[in-house]
Amino acid sequence: MKSEFTLKRTVAFCGVGLLLASGQALADYAPLSIDSPYAFGDWAGNRTQLEKDGVQFQVNYTMESASNFSGGYNHSTSARYTDQWGFGTTLDLEKLLNWNDTQFQATITSRNGQNLTDYINDPRSGGLSSVQEVWGRGQTWRLTQFWLNKGFFDHTVEVKAGRVTVGEDFDSWPSKFQNLAFGGGQAGNWRGDRWYNWPVSQWGGRVKVNFTPEVFLQVGFYNQTASNYDTGNGFRLDGGHTEGNLVPVELGWQPTLGADKLQGNYRAGFYYSSVRGDNYSSYSNGEYGQDNHSYGGYLLLQQQLFAMGGDNKRGLSVVAQGVMNDHKTSKTDNYQSLALVWTGPFESRAEDEIGIGAARIHVNDDYSKMLRQTNRENGVNSYDNPTYLPIQSGSEYNYEIYYNAHVTNWMNLRPNLQYVASPGAVSEVKDAFVGGITATINF
Repeated sequence: MKSEFTLKRTVAFCGVGLLLASGQALADYAPLSIDSPYAFGDWAGNRTQLEKDGVQFQVNYTMESASNFSGGYNHSTSARYTDQWGFGTTLDLEKLLNWNDTQFQATITSRNGQNLTDYINDPRSGGLSSVQEVWGRGQTWRLTQFWLNKGFFDHTVEVKAGRVTVGEDFDSWPSKFQNLAFGGGQAGNWRGDRWYNWPVSQWGGRVKVNFTPEVFLQVGFYNQTASNYDTGNGFRLDGGHTEGNLVPVELGWQPTLGADKLQGNYRAGFYYSSVRGDNYSSYSNGEYGQDNHSYGGYLLLQQQLFAMGGDNKRGLSVVAQGVMNDHKTSKTDNYQSLALVWTGPFESRAEDEIGIGAARIHVNDDYSKMLRQTNRENGVNSYDNPTYLPIQSGSEYNYEIYYNAHVTNWMNLRPNLQYVASPGAVSEVKDAFVGGITATINF
């Protein structure tokens, strides 16, 4: 028995080095089979066996392209293309090493390409959201995940630690929208200098208490090092140049309601960062008179409203989100969005999806006043002057509608239309009408 276990463990760890595609292996699928969850197939059954032994692989590719049909700062911009590769492995250490209720995850990512949003917005101010959400956080290779998760007391308590991203645990929901203003981790999108979302990792972890299968409370602790953003620092693992720590707290409820077991995902959270930042209201004569710690809160309300034909994998869901940041140090002080997602709209296309959403991102009034005062101090009052700082004031609004075509079990194509009103919250920039397409492939 011992030699058999040792042999299985050896085979499993050798498989890690292959770092090929993953998914839940259900049969010995041939490569490129439309029914296979992965393009490379089941490796003559070897992938199924590896998963039974506790080893799963992920090789995923996401492409997002976008073209500006009209409006924006640069009217002549053609299409821009960006993508992300993800290479990962998940190890069930209970199966591999007899470590009870323990999992290990390692993921490496690479982002490449160009961002159309840079051309939609005035380059002197930049934008708020992005029409290609996969572009952000630097075009470079990164060690995005390298963590261990351990359950205690029959999984009542979970402890996770290592190189982690905040949004994989907090303020999280799966989204197929291409615009950054929709999807999970919105607290980090509007406070990205404090809350680091995928693919930027940092040393940290979280403790989660599952009061019931539906109700949980979790607390995180994440090291804050701004150089994690820098291109070429994706594998920098030292803790030097630490600026402080981020501590999020979240209460969650994930019910299944009614006879159809309609899925819900309700989260309310608060975060505090010990990193000090400029207080925009204290700006005078080119300097800030005060700096302060940062904090904020968020809500995520997601609920399936009905199932179609008694199948809760099909039906209409609503998602509402909101973020509030402090008025002292945050450029964007509040955000709201509402989205509808219809899964399996047609009986013959049970795994397709239609989504429509609207979002509002508001710029802190004190930040707007700082920009106006800076222009006055510099003696510049014309928008056409190259040294003028465009006034970001009020809100930017983002709208998107998409259709996700489930082409095969390993590939999805997702055309979309987006409308960005008041890009960057700069009134002089014309609204932009954007067409995009996303492709995702699981190898």
